[in-house]
Amino acid sequence: MKFDSILSEIDGFGKFQIKLVLIQMLSRITLPCHFLLNNFMAAVPSHHCNITALDDGGIFGNLTQEQKLVVGIPAERDGAPSSCQMFSNPQYQHLSGSNSSEDTFTVQCQNGWVYDNSTFKSTLATEWDLVCSRKGMNKATATIFFLGVMVGAPLFGFLSDRFGRRKLLLVSYLSSMMFAVLSAFSPSYIMFVIMRFFTGMSLAGISIISIVLNVEWFGIEHRTFSGVIISLDWTLGNWFLVGIAYCINEFRMLILAATSPLILAVMAWRYLPESARWLLANGKADAAHHYIMKCAEMNNRTKCMDAITPMVLLESVQDETTDKKYTIVDLFKTPNIRKLSICSGIVWYGVAFTYYGISLNITGFGLNPYLTQFIFASIEMPMKIGVYVFLEKVGRKPGEMGALLLTGLCLFINIFVGKDRWIIRTVVAVLGKALSEASFTIMFLFTTEFFPTVVRQNGLGYTSFLARLGVSISPLIMLLEDVWHLLPAVTYCTVAIGSGLVTSLLPETLNTRLPELIEDIEKPRVQSTRRKDIQ
Repeated sequence: MKFDSILSEIDGFGKFQIKLVLIQMLSRITLPCHFLLNNFMAAVPSHHCNITALDDGGIFGNLTQEQKLVVGIPAERDGAPSSCQMFSNPQYQHLSGSNSSEDTFTVQCQNGWVYDNSTFKSTLATEWDLVCSRKGMNKATATIFFLGVMVGAPLFGFLSDRFGRRKLLLVSYLSSMMFAVLSAFSPSYIMFVIMRFFTGMSLAGISIISIVLNVEWFGIEHRTFSGVIISLDWTLGNWFLVGIAYCINEFRMLILAATSPLILAVMAWRYLPESARWLLANGKADAAHHYIMKCAEMNNRTKCMDAITPMVLLESVQDETTDKKYTIVDLFKTPNIRKLSICSGIVWYGVAFTYYGISLNITGFGLNPYLTQFIFASIEMPMKIGVYVFLEKVGRKPGEMGALLLTGLCLFINIFVGKDRWIIRTVVAVLGKALSEASFTIMFLFTTEFFPTVVRQNGLGYTSFLARLGVSISPLIMLLEDVWHLLPAVTYCTVAIGSGLVTSLLPETLNTRLPELIEDIEKPRVQSTRRKDIQ
């Protein structure tokens, strides 16, 4: 009897699985809060040079604030004061409407900047003056955070495959809280970005371990539903982020608020089960039997356990290979898994690169940033319901391919829509955001299904590494607008379409048994049905 058959017997989606999802929700809603935190934490409010040094003790001191800006700062084409330049001397002739350029010299801001604090009391930009020539340092904070996630993904993938899902989740919870608090109280930019790197590295553990632990406890017939339900945590976290960002406009306190759900997650950790699949794959049949009995009791299926002994469980995963220790190298040793690893890595890079390219650019649509973020979050809910129906009827591969290609189409359309038509741009962008979120949701479920149990966390770690590489580069792509204003959009569009085409090389996993060993994917997959178990 295969393990999936045993799991179906004790109800692959009962009270036990619901409890598991709800406990994991406490930690998973923190993920979008931190991953999208730069939309608010690194926001750049309106600013202009500090021109108090132009006060010559005469006329300048008697001018109103508007008049001081007129004589001290050159105007942009739209009439707004320049953000990065000032006059070397007061230009009093501008008060009379004269635009004479004689003896008019502009210089870079000499004494810092004055910021509009009406929306944000403090951000990274206002704290360390990360504007104008230093704006790249502001974008780099997101890149460095995701570099941490990139490093943490394979690290936690390897460790959780070696030592178990449950233990490493607790390590992720505690280390995420510690580094987040340290970043919130960092006195310098350098210390801040270092702490954000380690925060990202720690959060990577929560990201990849939690979804695998959930999926490994669901039966075949409920796996699609479980993948979509788990992804709703991201939507809830998005709404949570909008709420706390609206109420807290000081970036240090915002970091602490975004991390606070992890306190509850640590308290609830004791009620989390270990993955029975992982225990069996590592020859720990007695421990696996203990948790399966708990599952059966909670789901009122104890009668089904009469014939299920630790030995039967061990036989269900072919214990002859349980002593072998697997590493990321095993993802490239044999032909099928090598092709799987390379193609899934490319797709994951494109999915993450495109998703965050849209998600971290909420100021480009002419709307309030809080409203834009709320719309982006809200569109995810109906999209995920649609994803569930589509995945159940059609499959993972066409769903992923279609979502990426349509995301690329939306990005392509917006290249030709002027910024003055902000309504059209916003509608197309929201649709593109929904489709990119759909591609993320499908790919997470897809990846947990085609990697074998013995290397599933290594596979998730590897693909997450490449995904975070894409995310790390994504914010910096916006700096390319200085080369050509359409280059960022063209880049995002090209990557989305390219990765969508590579998806066609991945195998379909709809209604297939989760592979336990690498050998399982080197031979034809066995299909499952909803009406009978596979013995």
